[in-house]
Amino acid sequence: MENAYVLQLTGAKFKDLYLCFCGMSDCEPNHSFGPAVRPNYIIHYILWGKGIYQVGDHKYELQQGQGFLIEPEAVTFYKADEKNPWSYLWIGFAGEQAEEYLQDLGLNSNQLVFQSEQGKDLKRIVAKMLSYHSASGTDQYYLQSLLYEFFAVLTKDARLADVTKETKESIYVQKSINFIRNNYSAGIGVQDIADHVCVSRSYLYKLFEETLQMSPKDFLTQFQISRSKELLVVTDLSIEGVAMSCGYGDALVYSKTFKKIMGMPPSVYRKTHRREVREHLESQEQKLAKLLETF
Repeated sequence: MENAYVLQLTGAKFKDLYLCFCGMSDCEPNHSFGPAVRPNYIIHYILWGKGIYQVGDHKYELQQGQGFLIEPEAVTFYKADEKNPWSYLWIGFAGEQAEEYLQDLGLNSNQLVFQSEQGKDLKRIVAKMLSYHSASGTDQYYLQSLLYEFFAVLTKDARLADVTKETKESIYVQKSINFIRNNYSAGIGVQDIADHVCVSRSYLYKLFEETLQMSPKDFLTQFQISRSKELLVVTDLSIEGVAMSCGYGDALVYSKTFKKIMGMPPSVYRKTHRREVREHLESQEQKLAKLLETF
């Protein structure tokens, strides 16, 4: 679980770079997200605490003052520490020149983590973003200026971590993950993944256990359930429709798997989280007003 302030935007006015969403979260111990893919770029910055960020077989242990980039359609997983869970802020963005602007920060597919001492300013900027929650043209211009300010602050002192070299084993794992990402809805199994990367099922199991600390089957299942959670909250698809969209031909099997992982049936998860979203939006203005008083 996490206690979060969130701003979600639609209908971007600008093209080269624009804000899609932003927020701040205080995570509980072991709170995690993924394995999942996101449609936009996202930068997370850790305000305090620590946790792990994993992309493919690359695992980063991060703490206060560090941050990480999530790229569109990349399979990622991140988790708060058990004893010292992190709190972080994030911005999601897109645009025709988003990749070029990220290069100014030194961030790309081979360089996904950084550190910066500008946490106070970054928190101030995101808190200000959260206060502009209307769709008016005025608010869009203010948000655009704050997005550029966020990038400007990061260029002051962002320092990059060492790049991890790829090995033959890591390439197998990454190819497997890409195959899962592109075919999870087709009802694939572990043998399909092994056949795609041209290795034996037992060797694939060994690679996943060594690099991701989970079996290929568990990774596939976690990925499918993560995608189904998104569909349950943001769409009106039936449970059967969600199951089919995530590679389950049998809705009963999907529901049993979902309950085993999440501790509740899909229908209850949908009802609970939609109610939480409504309650959160209703109380957000009051919370943000208190938050902004600290600046």
